[in-house]
Amino acid sequence: MAEATTDKAPAAGAPSNALPLFYGKPEALNPIRHGSLGLTARADFGFARTAHAIPVVASEMPGAMRSYPIVFIGPTKAPVVITGLRQNENLFVDADGRWTEPHYIPAYVRRYPFILADESATSGRLTLCVDRASDRVVDQLAAPFRDDGGKLALFFNGAEPAEATKQALAFCSQFQNDFNATRAMVEKIDAHGLFAPRQSKVTLEGGEVLNLTDFQVIDEQALNKLGDEAFLDLRRSGALALIYCHLASSNSWSSLVYQASLRKRA
Repeated sequence: MAEATTDKAPAAGAPSNALPLFYGKPEALNPIRHGSLGLTARADFGFARTAHAIPVVASEMPGAMRSYPIVFIGPTKAPVVITGLRQNENLFVDADGRWTEPHYIPAYVRRYPFILADESATSGRLTLCVDRASDRVVDQLAAPFRDDGGKLALFFNGAEPAEATKQALAFCSQFQNDFNATRAMVEKIDAHGLFAPRQSKVTLEGGEVLNLTDFQVIDEQALNKLGDEAFLDLRRSGALALIYCHLASSNSWSSLVYQASLRKRA
């Protein structure tokens, strides 16, 4: 159904199969190489049009659970929101790149085209990178951009980071902290043996039946059988909120079916 991804990007030039979802050519931002580049003001989520599963962190699950089922995938049991019922289909992004209102837009999506990455893949130090493959990253000297008359938020003012870069760094840093905290919670849940493989059968308008596989959920019966000490351990780690958001999100499978029916009619 989907593949788990880590939240690290290798340096530019690394094999593309090592890149996280959405990113094609991440490069560490620096004023010499990127001094004339900036980010266009338009909001376009077309890059997420084929993402049927998107990573999510614990802090945003209360908002995400109202729109999407939250499940866990891969060996690390990475939490993702399900945005489509078929491979390479995001039911919440239209042909013009707009995200369907009023549905929550995951932070992983809003972070793009920026990401914190280990540029050397060995140092362990994370650097703010930007995906040069994004069509929102534009050179202010490029004739097509000048002719278009669009607004551009430059990455640098001379040698100093501009406001767009400062905001991106703050957002990516917070996301990385939340990502690490979420991973710790998932490991705690896994240590208590609460994950179980599941399949979901979805019937679409018109009678078409889809079988969704290769994901895991938290077994509510196993959770209810935990002893007081184990339950307290989960509460202290902050994992209980994640668990309850995940369980409540199961009601959002109907949201996917509804979005699929709207897409079919359109």
